[in-house]
Amino acid sequence: MKFGSPQKELMPGARNAVETCLGVRPGEHVTLIADEASRAVAASIAAALDERRAPYTGLLLEDFGPRPMKAAPRMVLDALKTADVGVLCMTPQPGELAARMAIVRVVERRQIRYAHMVGVTPQIMQQGMRADYRLVDQLSEKLRARMLSAETLTVKTEAGTKIAAHFDRGLDWVKTSGLISPRYWSNLPAGEVFTTPATVDGTFVCDATAGDHFNGKYGDLQATPLMLEIHGARLIGVTCARKDLEQEFWDYCHTDENSDRVGELAFGTNLGLSAMIGILLQDEKFPGVHIAFGDPYGSQTHANWKSKTHVDVLTRNCDVWIDDDQVIEKGHYQLEHLGLLRSSLQPPNDHNNS
Repeated sequence: MKFGSPQKELMPGARNAVETCLGVRPGEHVTLIADEASRAVAASIAAALDERRAPYTGLLLEDFGPRPMKAAPRMVLDALKTADVGVLCMTPQPGELAARMAIVRVVERRQIRYAHMVGVTPQIMQQGMRADYRLVDQLSEKLRARMLSAETLTVKTEAGTKIAAHFDRGLDWVKTSGLISPRYWSNLPAGEVFTTPATVDGTFVCDATAGDHFNGKYGDLQATPLMLEIHGARLIGVTCARKDLEQEFWDYCHTDENSDRVGELAFGTNLGLSAMIGILLQDEKFPGVHIAFGDPYGSQTHANWKSKTHVDVLTRNCDVWIDDDQVIEKGHYQLEHLGLLRSSLQPPNDHNNS
């Protein structure tokens, strides 16, 4: 499968994905999965693989049946079973989470390097995918080390977010900084440190984007935020000026017995981002803290429960405290509080942004 001619402006991000993030070596076989909406991105990644002399199998989701997908196509799963590296570029549609999770299960079982680019766009390839991921990794590693011994995380915003979270020392903090290993697959663009919290209590105002199909359907929620009331890590109330969104979100979070449970609490650590763009895949990597209701990615965090659903919710301009130490102020990391000097996080040159 050929995805078309690559666009020059997408190639720096594509090379970053192939060479730096996935560390593809000449001769390794890659399964490259895409949909019609993501053809331009897939074409650039395919070109970067050709430059790397890494053969690939290209698969277009629409070739295997109508969208939304009810299940992952058998040929997609079979291709991943023999690949050294996998990449998925697609725009999510309602009801496709189960199909994507089936793809991830094959990746995790085989422990191959895998980039999950769900919602990727040409704009993202020119922004978040041009980050220096070695610097993102430095920040992510410092945060992970700090959170392993933290008692409380407090998040506040001027829009009304005020939550306190506590943690289970038996569950891991997972770093997905863009340097992908067989142990952990990663979204791209990357830049997260996350866990499954033991408890979360308070109000979370989603005034940015929400995940799964809500992002494509409702877009940026700054004008009509979701007010989410949480007690004991369970969603107990939703308020929104858009009553259709309010009801749809509430129903989604009651799909199964754990759809209303906070399964993820995450730091965004991509220092290459300067503003949110209204696309969850990139915006969740923006400096700050977000949460998600539903599946806790237990294969990574070691949480022992599951859900059929998973939906992220983002807020803007966070103030964040680890215990009593403020580490983020209005969406900006206080790097010295994490034992980092700002000068140490400046790349020696800007080759990824040329």
